[in-house]
Amino acid sequence: MNLGKKISIGIIGIIAVPLVLAIFLPSSYQVERTIDITKPASDVFAFIRLLKNQDQYSVWAKRDPDMKKIFKGEDGTVGFVSRWESQVKDVGVGEQEIKMINAETLEMQTELRFFEPFEGTERSYMKVSSLDPKKSKVIWGFDGSMPYPFNLMLLFMNFEEMIGNDFEEGLSNLKQVLEK
Repeated sequence: MNLGKKISIGIIGIIAVPLVLAIFLPSSYQVERTIDITKPASDVFAFIRLLKNQDQYSVWAKRDPDMKKIFKGEDGTVGFVSRWESQVKDVGVGEQEIKMINAETLEMQTELRFFEPFEGTERSYMKVSSLDPKKSKVIWGFDGSMPYPFNLMLLFMNFEEMIGNDFEEGLSNLKQVLEK
């Protein structure tokens, strides 16, 4: 076999192996964090269902207190959209829309639409449960996905840690705000 063929086979192998590997990798991930807050569950849910209140506890809002905010609709109701525009790379440009609110189960789901520095649409949720009449458990979660062959990046990016750390800090901030 001549050198040209060997180089061609080598290049094809370098390209093919990751693409084949990506077929067998998951294309989705979930990150979830919890915290206990000394406040009745209904009070906690009444606070978190308002997206404008995220400015008081969200890590991303704190990274750029000067970000431009645009709101559409009635906060705390399905269809409300909170849009942000930031020059800070970690914050970027995007919007969050309330997709579901269940006042009985104290659960809210939102759709996050990212435009810059990358594009994507993901689901986020918050759930509150009562531990006792004066204490609540809050769950903050995020479902993400990366289509083939980009799911190969899941081998190198630890979303559980990256997003999880931000959720932990945000929940800690939420606890401080609500327990004042």
